[in-house]
Amino acid sequence: MSHRGIAIVAITRRGVETALKIQRALDSCGLGAIVYGPKKYSVPGVTVMDTNFAEFIEETYSKTAGLVGVMATGIIIRAVAPLLESKLTDPPVIGVDVTGKFVISLLSGHLGGANDLTQTIAAGIGAIPVITTASDVLGKQSADELARGLHLSIQNPNSLVAVNSAIVNDGHLAAVLVGDIKIPLETLGDFDVKKVQTNTEAIEIIDTYYDAGIIITQTPLPTIKSKKPLTILITKRIIVGLGARKDTPTKDIVATVKIALERIDMPLQRVDAFATVDIKRTSQLMLDAADMLGAPLEFLSVDALRSVTYNDLSPDSAMVQQKIGVGGVCERAALLIAGNKSKLILKKIKLNGTTVAVAEAEYV
Repeated sequence: MSHRGIAIVAITRRGVETALKIQRALDSCGLGAIVYGPKKYSVPGVTVMDTNFAEFIEETYSKTAGLVGVMATGIIIRAVAPLLESKLTDPPVIGVDVTGKFVISLLSGHLGGANDLTQTIAAGIGAIPVITTASDVLGKQSADELARGLHLSIQNPNSLVAVNSAIVNDGHLAAVLVGDIKIPLETLGDFDVKKVQTNTEAIEIIDTYYDAGIIITQTPLPTIKSKKPLTILITKRIIVGLGARKDTPTKDIVATVKIALERIDMPLQRVDAFATVDIKRTSQLMLDAADMLGAPLEFLSVDALRSVTYNDLSPDSAMVQQKIGVGGVCERAALLIAGNKSKLILKKIKLNGTTVAVAEAEYV
């Protein structure tokens, strides 16, 4: 969520005070946030809204990774209502009262991450989180929550209402893994887990033995003919780009990768490969780290890394440019190995003599 930043909006003096507390809480979790408020309540750390509130929300809504309104929930609901499109694309929207007593998940609780963000803010400012989605209240995991947690795309989002209804009403459901899918099985605790080789077999199992289910596959289904409600979740290719000083110990590389993945809630088992520059082919320390982490390490030439034209790369390092001939390794390597239409879901972090970035792309 942090790659686009979270907008915290307040319209009263007390609200601005609470908004700044929220910003500090999010910053401590590595989530970038900007506080916006009216000019008359502007203090250091607050960006002045140069339009009226409704116009500001309209301009900001689609450009933010999250919208936190420190005000009465009715105000923020009326402002965003005309802008709503789909649970697949709407950003998370959260309401916080001006005293910071309650934090309320209002929109995009699962896929957008509003429920998780609500919990984070509440913990950070000592507030009470208010989450009303049925699966969360009942302690169950919805299909769209599963998709978000495992970084899967949803082929048929129109199925979610029926499948989630079966979940919250104690239906008998299966999660069917097709082929050699890398999914940590402990994340599927609410489902019977089955493994098959084809999408057709997966549908047959759900139709024959279950009330509803999900199918996790690498290949989208051209048509979905099923007697039972089912949601198709498509895996994405996840690549971790690496850079490290020559003498960086293996344990430090491993630790930094794990920290990076935790920042985006990415299970290690979902990583398809690591990627770095080809001068690291003889680095036994890095090879050992990849082996310990359980995925292959792929190498790229400096010329290949120079060819990357992604529009949101971190600033080049003059030292890296001087040493190897390109201004950065980890982001470029992750994007190249991820392949067509890849995007960074974690920009470069630097820790323990190691740099790490994460890219994802659809398989097809």
